[in-house]
This record gives sequence, structure tokens and C-alpha cells, in this order.
Amino acid sequence: MIPYVREFDFAWGRRDQVSPLVQRVIAENPGPFTFTGTGTYIIGRDMPGAAVAVIDPGPADDRHLDALIAAVAGRRVSHVLVTHTHRDHSPLARPFARAVGDPPILAARPPERTIHASGDSEEGEDDAFAPDVELSDGQTIAGDGWTLEVLATPGHASNHLAFALSEENALFCGDHVMGWSTTVVAPPDGSMGDYLASLDRVIAREFSVLWPTHGAPITDPAPFLAAYRAHRLERERQVLARLAAGDRTIAAMVPLLYSAVDRRLWPAASLSVLAHLIKLIDDGLVSADPGATLDATYALT
Repeated sequence: MIPYVREFDFAWGRRDQVSPLVQRVIAENPGPFTFTGTGTYIIGRDMPGAAVAVIDPGPADDRHLDALIAAVAGRRVSHVLVTHTHRDHSPLARPFARAVGDPPILAARPPERTIHASGDSEEGEDDAFAPDVELSDGQTIAGDGWTLEVLATPGHASNHLAFALSEENALFCGDHVMGWSTTVVAPPDGSMGDYLASLDRVIAREFSVLWPTHGAPITDPAPFLAAYRAHRLERERQVLARLAAGDRTIAAMVPLLYSAVDRRLWPAASLSVLAHLIKLIDDGLVSADPGATLDATYALT
């Protein structure tokens, strides 16, 4: 069982000091994909004139913009960082940067294929986003008493990045790992194979704390990540078992595999099953007729 963390102290728009170098402001955009809302992180010292970085400014929301401007007042924003270009993470980056002196916006290159599983939901693609600086794995960004390392963590999105805060051995993991739920991995931009490889990479780093964009921090990452990984592999085994039992379509599998999950999430769950099936096809264990789609017919090879 994944030891989910679903209870934590927060208020929308409030600036909370959550560690010596980290503050958080949560947007009022709760929902089935965002939990209590998008958490924007401010990295740096809380002192006049200090240079700070801001991670995931969030959705296009004037109230959240005002809250962020107030939260950094008296300090200099040196960098605006974006973990990935979904609409609950990146749209406010440009308006926020303009409001605080036009610091550079840094992110991975937006995906060439902007089709996303969740369509018009907040998890859909922010097609208008373009970073000022394109980041790649291993780069470092330094400020006033803080250092962030870029970790490429594709899977939830092909351009997903996480940011490791060296001074606190902490990882701002975006949507790659969430304390309240498993992460949606939805083709064509999401990849289960990439996701599991990225998860192994995060496990190997032995971080002291994980800060997801949605929900509470994960303060004991090792057992949480082990359970998170085991869940994905168990789901893969369940998909193989449904095929062995005679199910041939994703529509037949989802009500059985996700009977305990909010039905509003079943469309996303269907895409997660598709992601597992694509990986199993790549592994040579499953075939698809005519090809790997939501409506295809699947069988064990």
C-alpha cells in the first residue's frame, strides 16, 4: 500500500514557510487532477533584497498572481522555473515574470506533440508557453544561498523536469511523484517506460524530502517511492492478468482495475492502461490490433 499523505495545513493564497529556504503559495484551483490546488514554491532567503527562484507559477488566475507578487515583495526574483507545460503549472509564468521585473523563464523544450490525455482540463497542454531559456538534464541554477540542479524526469510529460535543492537535499518533483495520488501517465506525450526509468533515478538519489506541486511534502521518500514503484508494476501485472482472463479492450479492463477510483478519473485511467499496454508491447509481451490506441483489441503474444 502506498503511504499517501493527504492531510496538511494550507490556505489558498497564504505564504507558508515550509523549510529554511522554501516558501509555498497554493492556488485556488482544486480538482480531481490538482488535489487542493497548484503549489508554487519560492526558493531563497526571506530577507530584503535576497534573490529567489519561483517554481511552477501555476494557472492563469489573477488572485494567485496577486498572492505571488505579495509573497516575493522586497526580494528579487532571479529565475522563474517550470517543471512542465500543463495548464495548471505554466500559464502564469509570463504574467508573473512581467510583474516582477522580467526575470528569465526556464523550462525544458515544449513537446512537439501537444496532444494530451486530459484535453481541455487543467492537465491539458499550455500550447502558448515558450521558455526564455531551455533547460537540459544536469544543469545548475544558483542564487543567494541556494543551488538547484535540473533532473530530467520524463513520463508524466515528455518535457517534465524536477529541481533538486542541494542545500536541503530536497526535490521539487512537479507531478512526477505526488503524495496524495499516483501520477497520470497518458500517451501520446506520457510514457510508462520513461516514467519508471525516471522513478528509478529519483529513488537512487535518496532525497530527504520531496515537494510535489500538488499536496503535502513526502518526508520519508524511500518507502513511499518503493511503494509507488511497486504499485506501477502491480498494475502492469493486473493488465496482463486481465488479458489472460479474456479481456481484449481497455474499456473492459478499466471498471475492474479502477473500481475504487473516482469515475471522473476513468478517462485518465484508460490512458494509463494504454500507457502500460504500450510498454508491454515494447517489451514483446502484448500485441495490438490494429495498433496501440484506446479502441484497439489487445492480446498476449
